[in-house]
Amino acid sequence: MIRYFLSFLFTCCLVTEAAAQDLTVATVTRPPFSMVADGEDTGFSTELWHEIASQLGRPYQTVRYDNFSEMLGSIKNGDSDLAIANISITADRLAEMDFSQPIFASGLQIMVHRQAGSGTSFWSAFLSWDLLLAIIGAFALLMTGGMIMWHFEKRSQDYFDKPLRQAIFPSFWWALNLVVNGGFEERMPRSVFGRVFGVLLVVSSLFIVSLFVAHITATMTVEAINGSVRSVNDLYGKRVGTIEGSTAQVFMDARDMRSEGSPDLARLLEKFESNELDAVVFDAPVLAYYVNTSGAGLAELTGSVFKSENYGIALPTNSALREDINRVLLSLREDGTYATIHRKWFGKNP
Repeated sequence: MIRYFLSFLFTCCLVTEAAAQDLTVATVTRPPFSMVADGEDTGFSTELWHEIASQLGRPYQTVRYDNFSEMLGSIKNGDSDLAIANISITADRLAEMDFSQPIFASGLQIMVHRQAGSGTSFWSAFLSWDLLLAIIGAFALLMTGGMIMWHFEKRSQDYFDKPLRQAIFPSFWWALNLVVNGGFEERMPRSVFGRVFGVLLVVSSLFIVSLFVAHITATMTVEAINGSVRSVNDLYGKRVGTIEGSTAQVFMDARDMRSEGSPDLARLLEKFESNELDAVVFDAPVLAYYVNTSGAGLAELTGSVFKSENYGIALPTNSALREDINRVLLSLREDGTYATIHRKWFGKNP
């Protein structure tokens, strides 16, 4: 009897000690869900967990990892009791760990540079390299045509009766007026060769003007198509970035969509700001927070949210904390605490 009593007492001591032990909470910097501000851990997920821990009566310590894979690895290895951030609940992750009830409904969205997708201006098309070459060629043709007419007409009318150096601009001006306005009456060619050449210039000017208009229109249309991103289908052929191993990268890989993976959010945003990327695909609330804070004026969200997903608190498989956390989560939703935290960080009720 004494032996059984001592065993029971020892077991109770172990349980009491385990209950009093600080929980290890893994996280990663993902504004506005988890971040450090003024030396304090804060964010939507961080504040929500603080309320849960308070109601559970469990002290905890936070370990901030550099990336998602390290954070989730600590759950798989049993180094952490739980993980919080913007952790999507997926079938692959459920095979390796447990999750609480969803704490946030989210999805993916596309972020582009503010100038992208807003249409192509006339000047951006006008200053394209191939159009500049066409303009230079047109000036050369007008100059050549004007000088040929000077050669034919210099003995027939006073306008062209000038030395070569003085006749360059008047001849060019005559050819330009011919193309743009169809010529002017007082400068009508008088020599036979001048009249024949003048008719050829008038006819050819119709084609020249048509080519210029068509070229500008085609350039603007092509640049508008290539530059605009309105949906996922517009991302093909673009330089698209996301975070390695994220649900966004899995989504794009499944659609044979080329993407550049970054190890963390800071590096991803750095690439975007340095114009190494045309677009970023990632969690909608994370991108929205960036656009409204440090990315204001630099970036904008385009298209609607796609691939809906839920965030949850990650736990080791068969964790005893799961039921207690779910019970408190329901209580926080019922008494309005969850809505208050949600409204604080996202400006609206869930």
